[in-house]
Amino acid sequence: GDWVVAIGNPFGLGGTVTAAIISARGRDINAGPYDDFLQTDASINRGNSGGPMFNIDGEVIGINTAIFSPTGGSVGIGFAIPATAAKPVIDQLIKHGQVRRGWLGVHIQAVTDEIAETLGLKEASGALVASVIKDGPAEQAKIEAGDVILEFDGKKITEMRRLPRMVADTEVGKSVPVIVWRNSKKVTLAAKVGELAETKQEVAAKTSGPARESGERAVEALGLKLSSITPKVAEKYSLGKTAKGVVVTKVDDAGPAAEKGIRAGDVIVEVSQEEVTSPDDIAKKVADAKKAGRKSVLLLLEGQGGLRFVAIRISKS
Repeated sequence: GDWVVAIGNPFGLGGTVTAAIISARGRDINAGPYDDFLQTDASINRGNSGGPMFNIDGEVIGINTAIFSPTGGSVGIGFAIPATAAKPVIDQLIKHGQVRRGWLGVHIQAVTDEIAETLGLKEASGALVASVIKDGPAEQAKIEAGDVILEFDGKKITEMRRLPRMVADTEVGKSVPVIVWRNSKKVTLAAKVGELAETKQEVAAKTSGPARESGERAVEALGLKLSSITPKVAEKYSLGKTAKGVVVTKVDDAGPAAEKGIRAGDVIVEVSQEEVTSPDDIAKKVADAKKAGRKSVLLLLEGQGGLRFVAIRISKS
C-alpha cells in the first residue's frame, strides 16, 4: 500500500519517472534461489532495470529489476530487489571486489504438514535436510540428512526458501549456531559458513553395501511393489554400482505413493529415518507405524532428481 516512485531509462528516452504502490514483499518469482522481491504496479519497462525505487521520503528502497509480461512491456506487475538485499552485495564489492556468498553444503526441501507429523513437529516450518554435501560445512558441523533446520544464526526459518538467502548473506568464515530438530528434540550445533563456488557440483555421496535377495513384494498400505537391488534389477533401472536400498518396481495408480509422484525405478533408501535393504524391512516398518497409530511414514528416496524425503499416508487396507 505504500507509494513509490520508480526511475529508469526505458526505451532509451532518458530519465523517466513512474509512480505506483507496493503490493507485496518477499515475492518469489522463481528467478533464482535468493528471490525476495518487492512487487509494484509502477511501470517498469525494458531499460528500467538498475534504476532506483524511492519511497515518499526520498529514500531508495529498491532496485528496479523485472516485469511479468506476455509482450515485454509493462502490464502493471513489476519487481524490485529490496535495498536491504542489495546493500550487502555493494559492501562486498567495495571490500573484496567480488561477491562472496555463504555456503552450508546441504540439499533442502520444504516441510509439509505430513512430514511435520511424522517427525513430531507441531507446525510445518523449517528446512528439511535431504542430503549433506561431503566435506562441506554442514557435514563438519554434524548436520545430518533428516534434520530439520529450525533456526540459523538466531533467526527462525519460517519457510524453507528463507534459509538459502540467510546462508548466502552470512559472512564467509563466520561460525553460527544452528538449531535442528532431530529424534523429536531440538539440537544446537555450530557451523562455520563456507564460500559458495559457482561451479560447485553439490552431489550427495552414496554408500555401498550388500543387498539381500528377497525378490519382489507388494506393500499394499503404500500402493507399491518393491524389490531388493539385484544385478538384474540394477541393470533394468540403470542403477549405479553403489546403489543402496529397495527399488520401486510398480506403483498403484490409485495408491498413496502415486499421489506423491513416486514411480518405478525410484530407490527407497530409508523409512522412518532408518536404512532399509529389502522389501521385508519396509513392510515391517509400515506395520510398526500402523501399530503406533501413525497416519504416515517418512521415506528417503533416490530418484532422477536426487535425494528427497516424502511423507506417505498409510492406507487403511
